[in-house]
Amino acid sequence: MAATPLIPVILCGGTGTRLWPLSRASYPKQYWPLSGGGDSTLLQQTHQRLNGLDGLAPPLLICNEDHRFIVAEQMRQIGIEPNAILLEPIGRNTAPAVTVAALQATANGDDPLLLVLAADHLIRDARHFRDAIEAGRQPAEEGRLVTFGIVPTAPETGYGYIEAAQPFNNSQLLDVPIARFVEKPDRATAEQFLATGRFTWNSGMFLFRASAMLAELERLSPEVVSCCRAALEQDTADLEFLRLEREAFAKCPNVAIDVAVMEKTELGSVLPLDAGWSDVGSWSALWETGERDQNGNVLQGRVISEGSRNCYLRSEHRLVVGLGVEDLVVVETDDAVLIADRSQAQSIKTVVKQLETDGSPEGKAHRKIYRPWGAYTGVVEDHRWQVKRISVKPGASLSLQMHHHRAEHWVVVRGTALVERDGEEQLLGENQSTYIPMGCKHRLSNPGKIPVELIEVQSGEYLGEDDIVRFEDRYGRSDLRVTPR
Repeated sequence: MAATPLIPVILCGGTGTRLWPLSRASYPKQYWPLSGGGDSTLLQQTHQRLNGLDGLAPPLLICNEDHRFIVAEQMRQIGIEPNAILLEPIGRNTAPAVTVAALQATANGDDPLLLVLAADHLIRDARHFRDAIEAGRQPAEEGRLVTFGIVPTAPETGYGYIEAAQPFNNSQLLDVPIARFVEKPDRATAEQFLATGRFTWNSGMFLFRASAMLAELERLSPEVVSCCRAALEQDTADLEFLRLEREAFAKCPNVAIDVAVMEKTELGSVLPLDAGWSDVGSWSALWETGERDQNGNVLQGRVISEGSRNCYLRSEHRLVVGLGVEDLVVVETDDAVLIADRSQAQSIKTVVKQLETDGSPEGKAHRKIYRPWGAYTGVVEDHRWQVKRISVKPGASLSLQMHHHRAEHWVVVRGTALVERDGEEQLLGENQSTYIPMGCKHRLSNPGKIPVELIEVQSGEYLGEDDIVRFEDRYGRSDLRVTPR
């Protein structure tokens, strides 16, 4: 008999600010290649490690609407066509996310198994992880709500814990009924937990039949179900996305699935998982999980290390040199450099809050901003002018638009650009340029086979990204409050 279809539900929420300056609100950690997957991002690794599971169906992804094109592009890069990409207009924690996934999965009368995963976790032993999922299939098919508890490696105080009703059999992958969930304990309590053999870390990963979870949600958190059902019934198709109706979803309680269901249900089971898991919650965690050299250093990018020990040194652009330093985290990006004692790296949250309070752009976004058609990078700016580097993917185009307050000069440095100005089209090759005056209706497209790259010089009294009047857009972005390119 064929295996029950298994749909991965990948939750792409979270900002990952503890990995600033790399991870920011506009491009959080799940969309970066960080550890253990070569060039694959954490999101891509989340799906790739499932390859080989029986009955694996296309994934259902849930993300913030601001990240939708990033998610779609990263799935395209690994050859995955999702079941659906559901867009949350605002964050409402994991219970609403799981609910809309279950409602979507059962909309046509099906009742698949749902495997709920966070997009920003690292699991080094993918084979053992798949074995654990297979071990959880039978109890899930029988109506149990299975969660994967991480076998503790230390008395951590930064994680929640799950107590099983009995000690685990370390030689077998068997689920055990859940006795209780415990919030982050102090160190002495965590040490006592580990001594019992019944406690695991709460990973936030689940396996269950869609109908079983929906029934418990209806019984224990009916308001969550009613709001999510209303948001789905009024959703809007937007290219390959399903946009949840904002007003209905905003009424949904902001609650975790643990609190809404798992702490109250009698159907919960915990299955121990020892597969090299990490939530990649700090730069220290990346050092701990990374591939270290003979001196204990993790080196990423253009880095030279001489006489340094136990450091995490990462470069995204410029050369980073570490000479005789120890226990440091050094991370270089296009607009910021972090230098921290490895033991103090958790304090980065204080820095991010200060940047947000000051209104500093480094707190939210990089100089390189990703768009569905490609990306642009801020090069330099001053009063009434700025320079950007624009890259447009083959076959892509910006919206047909106009600016009230600025003019633009474009110089093509790579590829062939198709430029539309007030209804007239012109092909530009390398080293050719054009001028877009204020009030001119214009569009930039790439008709070629390689990316188009150009330098844009803007001048005018106001250079904000919201100075755009949009006439046409193939990516359906005309409903955004701020309409970037």
